[in-house]
Amino acid sequence: MTETQDAKPKSTPEAPWSVSKLNTSVKGWIERLGWLWIEGQLTQINTKPSWRLSYLTLRDTQEQVSVQLTAETSLLTGMQVPLRDGDRVVVHGKPTFYPGRGTFSMRIDDIHHVGEGELLARIEALRKQLASEGLFDPARKRPLPYLPTKVGLITGRGSAAERDVVSVAQGRWPQVRFEIINTPVQGPTTVPAVIEALEVLDRDPDVQVIIIARGGGSVEDLLPFSEEALQRAVAAAGTPVISAIGHEPDNPVLDNVADVRAATPTDAAKRAVPDVAQERLLLDDARARMAAALRGWVQRERNGLASVRSRPSLADPMTAINRRRDEVDRASSLIRRDIGHLVQRETQHVAALRAQVSALGPSATLARGYAVVQVLPRDGSEPEVVTSIEQSPPGSQLRIRVGDGSITAAAMSTTHAD
Repeated sequence: MTETQDAKPKSTPEAPWSVSKLNTSVKGWIERLGWLWIEGQLTQINTKPSWRLSYLTLRDTQEQVSVQLTAETSLLTGMQVPLRDGDRVVVHGKPTFYPGRGTFSMRIDDIHHVGEGELLARIEALRKQLASEGLFDPARKRPLPYLPTKVGLITGRGSAAERDVVSVAQGRWPQVRFEIINTPVQGPTTVPAVIEALEVLDRDPDVQVIIIARGGGSVEDLLPFSEEALQRAVAAAGTPVISAIGHEPDNPVLDNVADVRAATPTDAAKRAVPDVAQERLLLDDARARMAAALRGWVQRERNGLASVRSRPSLADPMTAINRRRDEVDRASSLIRRDIGHLVQRETQHVAALRAQVSALGPSATLARGYAVVQVLPRDGSEPEVVTSIEQSPPGSQLRIRVGDGSITAAAMSTTHAD
């Protein structure tokens, strides 16, 4: 309910509160919160053995939010492991507002480090949660470009990780360009600073791959790279991200969310850009293999042509013709011989037949003393051989053929045979 709706306003223009009343009221409201357990990361520790009270700053691990702590100096000096900036701690205290100064802090009576086992358990719980959401799915991993136009690098200022990445990358590909943003890599300001740098590089169209690099350290030192806010920022980025946090055994959650996990910053540089010497060797090898393949192809074609040219039909095209000509000549000779034999055989057969005809024909009969008598018809038709006396009555004109000619005669009379 607003003050205009409140039947009894706490203050009015005519009856305003004093600063003292305001601060006293705020003190009462805050102290009603009671005792609380708070977790955060120490960023400032102001203490001296001679001081009764020590002052610390506790910062949220993922947001730019902090609170002042006040503790008995004896509480800090009695700790087995001294506190140092960047430590992850849990404190027990009561919110306190000091009306005189108008300041807020927490008065604590207990403080202890967050154990490594507890930190690892929280990291694994976050890892399982993000895995169930699909942030580790290989299908969403973006491939790295073969040769990026520009490499974005997020790392500590003047760090060994920065020197390793830049020197190794330039040694592999001297023309590589970097866009480097230095951020804290340890402590409570790490996560927001890295997220901001990631967003800046992701908006740069020339940056085609981003490396987040840090050297080795304890679980607590590397804890910012397992914070949920950073994982979601990396998953939302449109540019491929390489995680190069710590050494090979280190495994922050960022390794699972990033598109590529590098064992070390040096390994990240090797994955980001190709090795120009190796690429030249590959090119030389490819050229050699192509040249060898081309020479092999040419040699095979030459061998094929030589094989074709060595065939008899191409070596001497007339060979086949001459062979066929010889075959034709042989066939012609055989045909001539066969025809000659056939003609000779038939000639002999004809001669034999002629001899038979001559022996059995009229001429041979006439030569032996026989004669052929023909009657000559008066109408001038063909003569007829006389085989009966009926054909040549007396007075008929006859032709008598003998061996050496013919005799014309006339029939005088006819006589029947006995």
